[in-house]
Amino acid sequence: MKARKTHKKSASSGQVRIISGRWRGRKIPVADAEGLRPTTDRVRETLFNWLMHDVAGSRVLDCFAGSGALALEALSRGALHATVLEQDRRLAAELKRLYQQLDASADIIQTDALQHLQTPPAAPYQLVFIDPPFRQQLAEACCQLLEQQHWLADGALIYLETEKELALASLPANWQLRKEKIAGQLAYRLFERTPQP
Repeated sequence: MKARKTHKKSASSGQVRIISGRWRGRKIPVADAEGLRPTTDRVRETLFNWLMHDVAGSRVLDCFAGSGALALEALSRGALHATVLEQDRRLAAELKRLYQQLDASADIIQTDALQHLQTPPAAPYQLVFIDPPFRQQLAEACCQLLEQQHWLADGALIYLETEKELALASLPANWQLRKEKIAGQLAYRLFERTPQP
């Protein structure tokens, strides 16, 4: 699937910008890769306004990293550490170089996210980004694995970006919707994980 033309690109096509924090204004290169559609500056700005008081000190998991902009924005704003999953070998290598240049506290793992999430983590995460390629049945499977394999701390916040027509029929019952917005062809939502009884 090609990057969709329905959203406006950031100021320079092939770049996204860190909006705030330590690397504010820094432009991040975006590779030309099939299915890659970085979250726009406007959507990221809305998301991080939602997360304003929840990023600093958090452990972050980015399940489908792409450009790496979501995890980098979180680290720029004081997140403690990020685990960044990216299946594409070339994109993962570029992310490693970028994060090393910035001296960002992150593990970049070149892997299939759904396979990786089948093994429980050493410690749970407080903030999770799920922005998979559209129309590949990845979003809900990812959500279920995060819950089943104990990737999420109690009170964890989960950002989910999908095509707007996706019904989301099988999300974990203990995820409470906190925020929701539609922008063009995409829907983006913020959930909070409540403890299982």
